[in-house]
Amino acid sequence: MEFPKIGFLPLYLELYDDVIPENRLQMEAFLKKVSGEIERRNIIIKQSPVCRKKEEFRKAVQYFEKEKVDAILTLHLAYSPSLESADALSATRIPIIILDTTPSYGFNCQTPPEEIMHNHGIHGVQDMCNVLLRRNKDFIIEAGHWEKSGVIDRIAKHIRASMLARSISGIRVGSIGGAFKGMGDFYVSPGILKKTIGIETVDTSTEDIVHLLPDPEDNEVNKEIEYDNENFFIKNLSREAHLNTSITGIAIRKWIKSNNLGAFTINFSAIGKTSGFPTFPFLEASKQMANGVGYAGEGDVLTASLVGSLLKMCPDVSFIEMFCPDWEGDCIFLSHMGEMNIALTSGKPVLVEKNLPFLGVNNPAIAFGRFKHGDAVLVNLAPSVGGTYKLIVSPVKMLEVNARDGLEDTIRGWFRANIPVSDFLEEFSIAGGTHHSAIVYGDFLTEITSFGKIMGWDVINIH
Repeated sequence: MEFPKIGFLPLYLELYDDVIPENRLQMEAFLKKVSGEIERRNIIIKQSPVCRKKEEFRKAVQYFEKEKVDAILTLHLAYSPSLESADALSATRIPIIILDTTPSYGFNCQTPPEEIMHNHGIHGVQDMCNVLLRRNKDFIIEAGHWEKSGVIDRIAKHIRASMLARSISGIRVGSIGGAFKGMGDFYVSPGILKKTIGIETVDTSTEDIVHLLPDPEDNEVNKEIEYDNENFFIKNLSREAHLNTSITGIAIRKWIKSNNLGAFTINFSAIGKTSGFPTFPFLEASKQMANGVGYAGEGDVLTASLVGSLLKMCPDVSFIEMFCPDWEGDCIFLSHMGEMNIALTSGKPVLVEKNLPFLGVNNPAIAFGRFKHGDAVLVNLAPSVGGTYKLIVSPVKMLEVNARDGLEDTIRGWFRANIPVSDFLEEFSIAGGTHHSAIVYGDFLTEITSFGKIMGWDVINIH
């Protein structure tokens, strides 16, 4: 999880500095108050000097680009002529977020006339927005009083969304074994992913991983096994399976670190007896998601990048698949062969040796658990026509299970949408949702929706 970073751009009018220079002190005091409120939302601020002229705006935006900020947040301290700022703002690729606010909460017939000078920035906002739109420059705007409304909280959500956009637009995703043969829904070629989103696929052969396998007697292997013994319920697990799983997991971890990967995916069908892998690293995939690295199964680079980016904002994210409908219970069963964010289990996960007929390697140790209950957002990033994408979001409730759980040796969880399960499934497939998704715990619907809009995707809310 990371804190987002903004470039804070205060706008002003040079004429005021020439005619009423004393006014600047009060407006800078207001700027400081707003900055403090933003920082209280765990947002890092890179602030430019107060800008009035074209050259000042140009230098400010250059500074923000150098600092690689997630968004530029503008604040009109007074009226500012749009043509002074428009060139710099319309040329940058950094998302623009406009905070439309003023110092005073009330402005009525009792207000002293000198307060007009301190509270008239809104028509500078109107001037700038008109010109940006005419230049086909998108922006996000939130209006309200900085202290007496929720405008700063709303702005913070958009800033976090901008961080997601920056993350996925430059994420490096490791891929071992390519995509699962015949799975067409999530597949987009690496070249198209790079061109349309900015995702960089790091194709890796099994031979590139094998040389990273540690010696079974290495101390790091013993430490890994000790860690597992302390953090999992061990059930029907042989020393051989645990050793093979630890060795393979450590190699994957080294590969992730050496390649600076934000996410990864492995096609299990490519990991056979000739691969050199002692077993399949289900457990490491689960551990990596708990540590903030994205993952998706079957060679799905697109969903892995989505999970990795969402984890920058919130640690409670996991790769999921919708497996079975519970028509009677009006909910949907989530599962997968062996990967989940183990930080999201209800209680301590169980570590089990599993004999899977789909694998051509030694039995792996897999961490099984049930997803904890709570409010969440289901997120699906789906390829669409002509190199475009759809972001499908749905507020859901992960359900608590009070009855006897007879599925202990599986990854499992149930969610209920806000509409009947039959309607949800229909709408999801009409929208083109893929069979790989992410679950995000918490109230992040606004951030995720804003993320999709910043990316220029078609956002579909199933609710």
